[in-house]
Amino acid sequence: MRDWPDLYLMRHGQTEWNVQGRMQGRLDSLLTPLGVMQARRQGWLVRDLRGLTRHASTAGRAQQTARIVFAGQDFVSDERLHEIDIGDFTGRLWHELRAERPELFAGGGLDWYDRAPQGEHFAGLEARVRSFLQDLTAPALIVTHGITLRMIRLVAMGLPRERLAEMPVAQGALHLVSRGRHRMFF
Repeated sequence: MRDWPDLYLMRHGQTEWNVQGRMQGRLDSLLTPLGVMQARRQGWLVRDLRGLTRHASTAGRAQQTARIVFAGQDFVSDERLHEIDIGDFTGRLWHELRAERPELFAGGGLDWYDRAPQGEHFAGLEARVRSFLQDLTAPALIVTHGITLRMIRLVAMGLPRERLAEMPVAQGALHLVSRGRHRMFF
């Protein structure tokens, strides 16, 4: 397992589509008032960290979160931190899709992301995340998305893809991956 720099990972704050149960993928929606409070909380959690590079997904919800978290400090926007592309499922309501295609959601895990028609699938996301991590030369603060955050942790911790669903992610939390181990702070 490679020894990656310390990673301070954050998921964007709650969005309007999160509340609606609408799957965003490559589309976007604004942060809710709770999402703004979650981003402020993350900013408070990282307030004393110095000398780290700052990165964010190019998605609007991650950019909005990063502007709050980084409180006016510069950060690098990187397409490789964007959420997994869920193809034909983008913009769909979760409960409607589950009713239409129950076979895709059997077992209740995250495997449906890997079967989304016209989607990126896990292999594409993993390659994108690995490329991002290989370019890091210093500890980093990163604002990204739920599935992408899980994949970053999976790669950084040297775990097999089958463990992706075991990775908890919380909006408003700070995930630290250091020396192959994970800790979460609220």
